[in-house]
Amino acid sequence: MKYLLIFFIVLAIFVVSVTLGAHNDQVVAFNYLVARGEFRLSTLLATLFGAGFILGWIICGLFYVRVRLGLARAERKVRRLEQQIEPPAKDATPVAASTSTSVATKE
Repeated sequence: MKYLLIFFIVLAIFVVSVTLGAHNDQVVAFNYLVARGEFRLSTLLATLFGAGFILGWIICGLFYVRVRLGLARAERKVRRLEQQIEPPAKDATPVAASTSTSVATKE
């Protein structure tokens, strides 16, 4: 439910930005590393927003995979350590804390 709400909020932001950008037909010069381009402002904003959104998901996905792999390694290690510990036998009788021994002496 939480993720669905987040998805709808992001979708609403994207729809609002595209709607506002559709009414803005101003052409701007965009200088990037290798060249310069003339783009409509709405197209440039939508493209950069989409690229940032995808890049953000990729980065979060990489962190998520790293954490899941670390968790799997830790769970494997715990299982291995649990197997090394021998469980107590069920048929064994418990040892009393104080034992009294009777010694029979011959007289």
